[in-house]
Amino acid sequence: MRKAWIVVIAAGSAGLAFVMVLVVGVYLVAGNLANGVGGKSVGLAKGAVPAAYQALVQKWGNLCDAINPALLAAQLYQESGFNPKAQSHAAAQGIAQFIPGTWATHGLDGDGDGDRDVWDPNDAIPSAASYDCSLAKYVKDVPGDPTANMLASYNAGAYAVIKYGGVPPYKETQNYVKTITTLSESFAAPTTRVDPSEQAAGAIAYAQKKLGTLYLWGGTGTAEQGGRFDCSGLTQAAYDSVGITLPRVANDQYNAGPHPSRDELLPGDLVFFSDDLTNSRAIRHVGIYVGGGYMIDAPRTGAVIRFDPIDTPDYFGATRVTEDGAKALPTSV
Repeated sequence: MRKAWIVVIAAGSAGLAFVMVLVVGVYLVAGNLANGVGGKSVGLAKGAVPAAYQALVQKWGNLCDAINPALLAAQLYQESGFNPKAQSHAAAQGIAQFIPGTWATHGLDGDGDGDRDVWDPNDAIPSAASYDCSLAKYVKDVPGDPTANMLASYNAGAYAVIKYGGVPPYKETQNYVKTITTLSESFAAPTTRVDPSEQAAGAIAYAQKKLGTLYLWGGTGTAEQGGRFDCSGLTQAAYDSVGITLPRVANDQYNAGPHPSRDELLPGDLVFFSDDLTNSRAIRHVGIYVGGGYMIDAPRTGAVIRFDPIDTPDYFGATRVTEDGAKALPTSV
């Protein structure tokens, strides 16, 4: 939530062979792409920010050098999951989770309609960006990365950043800075091809073993459920088998890493489907890409885990899961 400190200061064996040939490619490609990631982009990944807020985040995310649209999107997602009606037990309010005291000092009339409404994203999103930039100004003379110092100020207060000459040695603050900067990568449109996941082969191998298992809505593969899965339960279990913990639902799994384009997909990427191609919060289905235009997925009640094509009208996009990306996701949004 927005801190108040500044107010005070101011398919079978054939299928297995098919998959394993493709999985080998992950490691062959890895060597060629080790240096494939370019600089940070200020563009937003397709649909990562709901369409209703995308223009606001893109505009206000460029308010000062310490922030960018992807970073602002990561903060909003972390705070509220883009829910303009969110309210915490600590009285933080709206899409940007301002507490009343901070809003009273830093709330803006972002849309020029004559009021400052914490529940209106047209006011709250500009206010969030402005507040970040205010923090950055307080610590502009501190050595180090301006964005890291701004985020540390948000978490621990500018006085701590000034005192320690950078991000203070507080575990919570250091984790916060890493979490937001890592999470921002899932909201940025990649400028070059993203690195392949080293855990991809293991995740595919796990899903491969589940082919033919009957779908269960809400299934996570427990013994009580007969080892059955729904779509996101399968992808969660597949990556858990290689030590990566994903959120339970598909629309949060979308934020577990950067987003390769359709022609850059590699085996192990998660592929997503939605009836609203402008909003990742509306994603309703996920599978694990295996190559050749196919995924392994748990499709629906009455069906079994199987190979399905991904090139359908409801194809939303893909995520290359990373360990850091998964760790950065909030436990609930």
